[in-house]
Amino acid sequence: MNASHDTSAPDESGKGTVTGTGRITVSVDAMGGDAGPATVVAGLSHYAKKHPEADFILHGPQATLDPLIARRKHLTGRCVVRDVPGVVTMEDKPSQVMRQSRDTSMFSALESVRAGEAHACVSCGNTGALMLLSVVRLRKLPGVYRPAIAVLWPSRNPQGFNVMLDGGADVKADERDLLQYALMGASYARNGLGLARPRVGLLNVGTEEFKGRTEMQAANELIAENAPAASFDYVGFVEGSDLPGERCDVIVTDGFTGNVALKTGEGVAKLFGDFLREAFRYSPLSRLASLLAYTSMQRLKKRIDPRRVNGGVFLGLNGTVVKSHGGADATGVAAAVKLAVQLAESNFADKLAARIAAATMLATEGGHDDKDGDRK
Repeated sequence: MNASHDTSAPDESGKGTVTGTGRITVSVDAMGGDAGPATVVAGLSHYAKKHPEADFILHGPQATLDPLIARRKHLTGRCVVRDVPGVVTMEDKPSQVMRQSRDTSMFSALESVRAGEAHACVSCGNTGALMLLSVVRLRKLPGVYRPAIAVLWPSRNPQGFNVMLDGGADVKADERDLLQYALMGASYARNGLGLARPRVGLLNVGTEEFKGRTEMQAANELIAENAPAASFDYVGFVEGSDLPGERCDVIVTDGFTGNVALKTGEGVAKLFGDFLREAFRYSPLSRLASLLAYTSMQRLKKRIDPRRVNGGVFLGLNGTVVKSHGGADATGVAAAVKLAVQLAESNFADKLAARIAAATMLATEGGHDDKDGDRK
């Protein structure tokens, strides 16, 4: 089952061939998440069936993973198992994980990225623990003070999604952090959604310039000042209704607000689906209507299904880490892996590092202090 890999350093071609073959290698925490390793392996198989360009390093107990992989023909010859006994559970506190993490699948998965064996890491595990371990093992990019989680939000825009950050990495954010989020979110939109000049908005309680907390007012000015040099268009304050709208492509907010908005959106999508099913079961005529509308309803389900946009990207690190939802099924895991591969193929990590470095240089030339080093 195991295959040998050339773990040479990434090249300068733009795709970063860790394996030396031009293929993408994804490091997977096979034991993270609520559904267990069988679901993670099933998700990898779903992705591998349609995408032959990626290989996988799975981290967890080999005695558990080998039989699961053996039953999936699409993973034959494409997986390496790293035998580690420990698991970071959803109940573990990040501080405890730091002291007892070395023999866990999460730690091992991040180490493969740190060592240059993989282009990206995917985990369904404990968000707080994953963020803390990612910061400690991969380190923050120079000039980044608070990493952020960027998530995709279904929208009316032509690309089908908007980027929102922070999705819950840190509940605190001052004006300088929000400026960095704008820079990182714009870079993600360019490389993840193919937008040459993303439109960025700052989430607030209203669009009027006098509304919001003091740090929101300061962030509004900072982002507007740096937008031209950072090659994005700043649209100013936006409201919650703009999250799925077409006014902007990137929505910037603090982790507390972003996480509440994200979980609310997921809950509303599920509630809408449940209500729709109830309505179609109401009478024989409504059941007939559901059959006639089947194709359209399947298209709608695919458009709003949270599983198909599963995967929050940790921005601001020396490496790509994709956090899959803890309760993700095989479809959700496959979506997270797809996102990780797309970012690796676009050489996103290096482009983001260059963007932050350029912003820091501009801030230095402009005479700003180090804390404002990400201005651009």
